[in-house]
Amino acid sequence: MTNNNRSQWDLGRFIQTLTYFEVVPFVNWVQDLIQGRLNSSQNIPDGAKQVGVILVAGATGGVGQRVVKRLLDAGYKVRALVRDIDKARSVLSDNVELVVADITKPETLNSLVMANIQAVISCTAVRVQPVEGDTPERAKYYQGIKFYQPEIVGDTPENVEYQGVKNLVEAAAKYLPKAGEKLFFDFTKPSTELKNIWGAVDDVVMGGVSQSQIQLVEQTALFAGNVSTANSGGFASVRTKNFAPPFNLSGYEGVELRLKGDGKRYKFLLRTEAQWDGVAYSYSFNTEANTWMNVRIPFAQMIAVFRAKTVKDSPQIDQSKICSFQLMLSKFEYDGELNPQFSPGGFALEVESMKAYGGANLPQFVLVSSAGVTRPGRPGINLDEEPPAVKLNDQLGGILTWKLKGEDSLRESGIPYAIIRPCALTEEVGGKEFILEQGDNIKGKISREDVAKLCVEALQQTKASNVTFEVKQGENTASYIDWQRLFSQLLPN
Repeated sequence: MTNNNRSQWDLGRFIQTLTYFEVVPFVNWVQDLIQGRLNSSQNIPDGAKQVGVILVAGATGGVGQRVVKRLLDAGYKVRALVRDIDKARSVLSDNVELVVADITKPETLNSLVMANIQAVISCTAVRVQPVEGDTPERAKYYQGIKFYQPEIVGDTPENVEYQGVKNLVEAAAKYLPKAGEKLFFDFTKPSTELKNIWGAVDDVVMGGVSQSQIQLVEQTALFAGNVSTANSGGFASVRTKNFAPPFNLSGYEGVELRLKGDGKRYKFLLRTEAQWDGVAYSYSFNTEANTWMNVRIPFAQMIAVFRAKTVKDSPQIDQSKICSFQLMLSKFEYDGELNPQFSPGGFALEVESMKAYGGANLPQFVLVSSAGVTRPGRPGINLDEEPPAVKLNDQLGGILTWKLKGEDSLRESGIPYAIIRPCALTEEVGGKEFILEQGDNIKGKISREDVAKLCVEALQQTKASNVTFEVKQGENTASYIDWQRLFSQLLPN
């Protein structure tokens, strides 16, 4: 296969590439069978789960447990902040990442707890129980405090409802992505998941001899290798496996790369279909040697291509199903034109992160508070007509007063938030219609199950951002909820 103009083609590397990306399913099935990999679906990257994690504080509580389950059912990756890991393991799914921390001790809210968080849902609360005690399952507590004389046990409301929430808010502010951004690769925090997603796709697939790889080196992803024009080749690239389900980047303007190059001109490509050799959307960008830079790639400026040839009359990118990403160094620009910055030989491109930008302003911190927090001491209040928590506020260490101060710490933080003030919580099944109000005058009840549903849904609603509202259940069962319409009635703070 060699002469004056050709180099030895590597058949083994060609087969290795097709196998890694499962281009020939039968080969992968035989390989899985031989190596005992019976559940190959574990190797399929999940777009939803790659977008950071949702941190749930108070995850073992009545609302928190339900929030965790609903997040998992919706495809989120969940990290539970717990104080008692044995208790957490007994009540939470094995699919939940557990971290031990205490919101009243800010030093425990470190990078191990907060790293790569997308949002926070706080369901923390002081422990209230009957003066005469309770069952191990807290049966009396779950009936509601109107049935017994309550007392606070353990930490005080000031420590938990105010200072603890404030500590959690301040820690989250350091790690949450900027509003309107969605981080999907953070190479500064390498993980096994990242190592198993990216692989090389070089011109060996077309007979060439270029070679590249991606390695996690010094808190970056290093795309490096040697590109050769031998055998009519001239490109090297790294690409992700197909995500299933894909990334949904609807509502975002584009993708931003944080990188350091070598002065060469590279391409970023994405695909909206799972075919191995189908249409891709491409964007070329220059780099400055040894200089960190942010490269913004607007979806509207990406070019539909098939093997570096533009595809005329191609539909716009379907941002709701981004199946894969790719980085490439090629001697060609488009339609036979040469890359003006190309030269064969070694190359190196370091990447710190990839994220979507220009998205909607969604809540990043959901705080479960309580209806009635503004009522203690309010002029004109008739305590005889108020719920027990309002009547007993002083007896319970100012629980509602401190909850309000906790809310204020979130409102003042600059983090996009949703503060949910449920009425009396019940253990009922739920499924009733939601009644939302503002002004803190509402009275009623609502199941913990429905509060959890509301918390998870708020993460996806722009109209839930920077609002505080009270909620109770209605009389009717809700067979369908128009979430956008429900939240649109709310006014931002």
